[in-house]
Amino acid sequence: MRINKYISETGYCSRRETDRLIAAGRITVDGVVCEAGAEVALGDDVRIDGEAIPAQKGETVYLALNKPVGITCTAARHVAGNIIDFVNYPSRIFAIGRLDKTSEGLILLTNDGAIVNKMMRSENGHEKEYVVTVDKPVTVGFLQAMSAGVDILEVRTKPCELYLISECVFGIILTQGLNLQIRRMCKALGYRVLQLERIRIMNITLNGLERGSWRNLSEEELNLLLTQLV
Repeated sequence: MRINKYISETGYCSRRETDRLIAAGRITVDGVVCEAGAEVALGDDVRIDGEAIPAQKGETVYLALNKPVGITCTAARHVAGNIIDFVNYPSRIFAIGRLDKTSEGLILLTNDGAIVNKMMRSENGHEKEYVVTVDKPVTVGFLQAMSAGVDILEVRTKPCELYLISECVFGIILTQGLNLQIRRMCKALGYRVLQLERIRIMNITLNGLERGSWRNLSEEELNLLLTQLV
C-alpha cells in the first residue's frame, strides 16, 4: 500500500498532508526516511517525527471552534487561512456548514459524516443563533420585517425570532442557512452588517470559549445533540 494511503487510513492526516510530511523528511519506514510514492507492508515500522502513529482510526471527533474573522471554512489546504490548517487537529476533520470569512463565532468540526448529513438538512429546522451589529439603529419595523421573512435569492426566508440587544445590535435565531442569509436580509431592508457572530448551534454554545480556540464537545453536549438528530 502506498504510504500516503496507509497513513490517511489510520486517521492521522490526509494523503495530501502526508505528501507534505514526506517532502519535509518527517516520515520514516523501518528507520529510513521515506520517499514520495513509497510502499509499506503490514508490520513495517512507520513513524512521524520519530513517533509511532497514534491509533485513531474509527474514533469519532466532535469539536467546537470559536472562529475568528479571516478564517475560511474550507478543507482545501491550498486556500490561505483555511479552517483545517487553523485548527491543526492531528486527524482528518471537516466543518459542519460554514461561516463566511468576515463572520466569527461558533462552528462545529467532525470526522462523522452521518452527523453532518443530519445537521445540514434544512427541513430539520435546527436552530442557529447569531448576534448582529448593523450600521444604524434597529427599529421595531426592521425587527418585524426580518422576523416575518425577507425576499432574497429569489425566495422568501422562513419566519425567525429576533430580539433587540442594544441600539444597533440584535439577536436572531434561524432555522435555515441560505448563503450569506443574514447579510442579504439586512441589505434588503436598508441595513449593512458590521459584525456577525454565531453564538449557538442547537444546544451547543460558545460557553466562554475564547476567540480562536477550540474544545471537544462534552459527553452531555454530544448526547443531547445526537438525540435531536434522530
